[in-house]
Amino acid sequence: MEFEKLERISVPALDEILGVPFKVLDDGFVRVIDYMGSDESIVQAARVSYGKGTKKLREDQMLIRYLLRHHHTTPFEMCEIKFHVRVPMDCWRQWIRHRTASVNEYSTRYSIAIDAAHRTQPNEWRTQATSNRQGSEGFVDEEIGKHLSERENELQTLARTIYNERIEAGVAREQARKDLPLSTYTEAYWKIDLHNLLHFLTLRMESHAQLEIRSYAAVIGNEIVKRWCPNAWQAFQDYVFEGLELSKFETALVSKLLHGEKEEALSLAREYGILPPAGEPIKRNQERDEITEKLKRLNITPPWE
Repeated sequence: MEFEKLERISVPALDEILGVPFKVLDDGFVRVIDYMGSDESIVQAARVSYGKGTKKLREDQMLIRYLLRHHHTTPFEMCEIKFHVRVPMDCWRQWIRHRTASVNEYSTRYSIAIDAAHRTQPNEWRTQATSNRQGSEGFVDEEIGKHLSERENELQTLARTIYNERIEAGVAREQARKDLPLSTYTEAYWKIDLHNLLHFLTLRMESHAQLEIRSYAAVIGNEIVKRWCPNAWQAFQDYVFEGLELSKFETALVSKLLHGEKEEALSLAREYGILPPAGEPIKRNQERDEITEKLKRLNITPPWE
């Protein structure tokens, strides 16, 4: 049996930015070190799996959209990419929770800690969100922010000075580092397949994600993945990131509202516990808040408003 000679798949648009750092925050960056595969690799893998059946799908773009739309994720795992990132440690803590990548991080046991820390400008201090315990909304008054930024600078400078004193005194690096702030930058190589990368971006580009990691995710998605696998990226935008997923209850609720059945919709909401029984005060309900956002995206007025 004879096989044709295969050439490595390359993406000129991505080759142009190999090794080029994209600046994130004040001293962070993301850059591509290497990659394997492209949109073409997704199609190639799918056709090996499905055989002649895919001949009915004439264009690669339509096949990729079909695969993503129907959650056939394995072909997307045929593409891999390796990043070099420079990121504050508090942001990296969230990043590393995604356990579907291969990681090698800068070692402060072996090397001197990177002499850089993420600084917050006076107009960047955010206030605690009232509706989301782990999020933020709005900003602190800039005069207060100016004071906070000055104090931040004092804290980071003191921590670094003490760290340097320990190193100069011969203290082991693994112990000298223990009081460095989480704002200290670290670096890592991060290798991940496209399927898991898109899942990472789904969570970290979302509006409720912490602003700092959202900044990194936006650069990875809009500046890198978009160049690397444009068809997969567009399908991801259409069906996942900008798409709208409705539960069984939400589908039934939308159906009743579109038919003008407001009272029936309210009754359904009470049945599912989205609203309290009639006559009782309405308390905050996170699921109801999320449903409200979905209805407004569909230009449908929530019945409880």
